[in-house]
Amino acid sequence: MTPDRQASFGLMCEYTASDSLRRHMLAVETAMKAYAIELGEDQDKWGIVGLLHDFDYEKWPEVPDHPLQGSRILREKGYPEDVIQAILSHVEESGVPRESRLEKALFACDELCGFITAVAYVRPDGIQGMKAKSVRKKMKQKSFAASVSREDIVNGAEEFEVDLNQHIQFVIDALQAEAEMLKLNPASKA
Repeated sequence: MTPDRQASFGLMCEYTASDSLRRHMLAVETAMKAYAIELGEDQDKWGIVGLLHDFDYEKWPEVPDHPLQGSRILREKGYPEDVIQAILSHVEESGVPRESRLEKALFACDELCGFITAVAYVRPDGIQGMKAKSVRKKMKQKSFAASVSREDIVNGAEEFEVDLNQHIQFVIDALQAEAEMLKLNPASKA
């Protein structure tokens, strides 16, 4: 059973007040849905995994509470085990290995979406016209978006078995399609 998107969005909003964290989860949802379409997977399920992967973070930011508290809530609400396992697996310290394509996709998209968002915020044109090359250049600048793990971005692409440059461009393209909602256009960044 695929969880309901509207109920999942409500759950995310119930536990997350921060607009920037909500937008991050919406960005990961967008990237996950795009990959699901590309790979012939269940886009609704993949999107829900992206949408809810950090829903517990604001209330329980410390590992292992994040993502364990969230997984408890999702089980109580009847979410499928593969959705819960994917969300658990995106945090190394959870001890849940990433085995399925869904789990690997979430890990590959999570940090990258955060980094692409940060790059878009400093570009005059936002995400419009962004290329993987400019993202890779910013990745070398250690002081830029310092909290984003470059190692996770690289390892995520490797685990997901996608070329890093192609992966970056794929996610950029997916996020560009929802740039207004994600506030990644110059006029909407405020």
